Amino acid sequence: MNSSDLAEKLAADHGMTKAEARKAVGGVFAAIAQAAADGGEVSLNGFGKFKVKDTPAREGRNPSTGATIQIGASKKPAFTPAKAVKDMLNT
Repeated sequence: MNSSDLAEKLAADHGMTKAEARKAVGGVFAAIAQAAADGGEVSLNGFGKFKVKDTPAREGRNPSTGATIQIGASKKPAFTPAKAVKDMLNT
């Protein structure tokens, strides 16, 4: 399922136009992305938690030459599903 499919489902389930549903889906994703960019956390009860994890700098290897390289520190998005979602997947 992609964002267009999600918007169509939302429109069908809630009596919205597809344009309104696309705008709502886009707004939700934009709000989650902005919260992550600001270093915040988004917790959706019954669904899960979006947060940002810091990855420290480390040494790695160039796969083609085998040479040691430095990989810089970075921030990575992370999602932790709620127990209800895990239970749905494992029934």
